[in-house]
Amino acid sequence: MKGEILNRDRFLTNIRSKIGGLSADQPVEKPVWTVSPQKKVLRDFTKDQLVGILEAQCDQIHTDFFQTTSQQLVKVLDDVLKKYEAKSIIYSNDSRYKEYRLDEYLHTADDDRKTFKWDQHDRDSSVSFAEKADVGITFSDVTLAESGTIVLFNGEGQGRSVSLLPKDYIAIVPKSTIVPRMTQATQYIHEMVEKGEDIASCINFITGPSNSADIEMNLVVGVHGPIRAAYIIVQDK
Repeated sequence: MKGEILNRDRFLTNIRSKIGGLSADQPVEKPVWTVSPQKKVLRDFTKDQLVGILEAQCDQIHTDFFQTTSQQLVKVLDDVLKKYEAKSIIYSNDSRYKEYRLDEYLHTADDDRKTFKWDQHDRDSSVSFAEKADVGITFSDVTLAESGTIVLFNGEGQGRSVSLLPKDYIAIVPKSTIVPRMTQATQYIHEMVEKGEDIASCINFITGPSNSADIEMNLVVGVHGPIRAAYIIVQDK
């Protein structure tokens, strides 16, 4: 049964009057801050320095860290998959796999390994495979050095299940995506909105493997997501 809203205008008018005499035809003006300290943190760091910050943070968040070139990416990824003993792999539907020649590698016939590319037209099959997969692989869209956070724009080709449901997770991080902290990520998203660009309805922020310390402050890894995580930093520019 569809609900009915009663006295909506009177209620909102009362709220506006209590917080400063605002009216429906007078939009709230964004304040102009005299200082913005959040923009100064790590502001002058080079990309290489940010990689160093990210590597140190990965040690704190129990995340394996690797660096490589685009030419050696296939080998490094193969080494990580062997380390994780991956027999089933799901990966996002992203043009960067072809750009880095990973599509060919992941499709190479291997009797001991099953791979599945996320299919936005068959979500049920994609989620079903992700639930049982050993490893999920995605590219990072924005990477926060300060917190060791991967930002994923979960559009049609990049279902959330790829990074959430498999036993382990691997993020491929183009070096150009690394920024100092959350400040730059939110600014980037804000600029996309201001330009009227299409953005994913869901944006995920992933900081290493699943963690919880809710019970007696004892850290447990892998409670509600991947048990292990690896970031592979790729020199792309």
